[in-house]
Amino acid sequence: MRITVVFLLLIFSLAACKNDVEEKCAFIPDTKNITIDLKIEHLEDSLPAITSKQELVNFLSHHITLRDFVFSRSAYPSDSVFINELYVRFSNPHIDTLLLETKKIFGDGAYLENEFRSAFTTLKYYYPDFQIPKIQLVITGLETDLFVSDSLIVVGLDYYLGKGSRYPPNMYEYMLRRYQKNFIVPSVMLLYGIDSRYNDTDLSDRTMLADMITYGKAYYFAKHMMPCTPDSVLIGYTAEEIAGARANQDMIWKRLIEDEAFYSTDGKVKQRYIGERPKTFEVGDQAPGRIGTWVGWQIVNNYAARKSELTFTEVMMQKDAKLIFNESRYRPDK
Repeated sequence: MRITVVFLLLIFSLAACKNDVEEKCAFIPDTKNITIDLKIEHLEDSLPAITSKQELVNFLSHHITLRDFVFSRSAYPSDSVFINELYVRFSNPHIDTLLLETKKIFGDGAYLENEFRSAFTTLKYYYPDFQIPKIQLVITGLETDLFVSDSLIVVGLDYYLGKGSRYPPNMYEYMLRRYQKNFIVPSVMLLYGIDSRYNDTDLSDRTMLADMITYGKAYYFAKHMMPCTPDSVLIGYTAEEIAGARANQDMIWKRLIEDEAFYSTDGKVKQRYIGERPKTFEVGDQAPGRIGTWVGWQIVNNYAARKSELTFTEVMMQKDAKLIFNESRYRPDK
């Protein structure tokens, strides 16, 4: 598995919600006898401290993943152009301001360490053979937010400085709200939750329903890895948006039926209901974007509740989206 969080722009952003239903925890497993070896390498100061191009070359030669994937060496026509570009970036006086702001938000990194440790311990409970990846914390000059592979996670901390940051990422406001520090670990769990090793899918099924169920299972996975994280943090709706989605499930359902959306393979239909948008205007001005993925999550939750004889991992490995849909008997309350 090798994924960057650009993928996540299709599935969630970050918000908090005070809805009583949402705040309930999922099943909390007993993990007191599970220990993990969590290795976090703090590289926040490394690149801002570079004083020569040779130092930069030496650093990147020892951190191949950073060079090739985080900073995308292949996107540059030559090594010299690549090094010159990065050297200019990290010798810019403003990088010190970015570093200080990052340290103010993240401190000694204890918050992230605790979040990763808890989530990976729970993941180890469900998947005993899971190998804990190494984690590197860096400042990329807003190059990359997350990189996730089997053995390594790289977090570009400067992407996650939150509202009011002096140097925010260049993106729409409704996307920016997701870039806060408590977004990081849920996003990693969602990336694991979409991976085929944990989320079996029928690749021949190109319907929107199949996509909805795949996303729904990813949310279901992440909720179990972080059982007391509010749904709004995982799906990325504001308090008002998620409350509105719950209150208007019947209207959302009706529109999906009217558009014959579930079994459509039309890319325009998929973009309408599961693509990244500020709103699903076809449903209503108050309907959040990606509403189809939220419905997919509700379908998976209903399926798991009705099929209580199935374990968590068995739910995740059920790849027949139509079966999950039919056996969930999900129908919004009228």
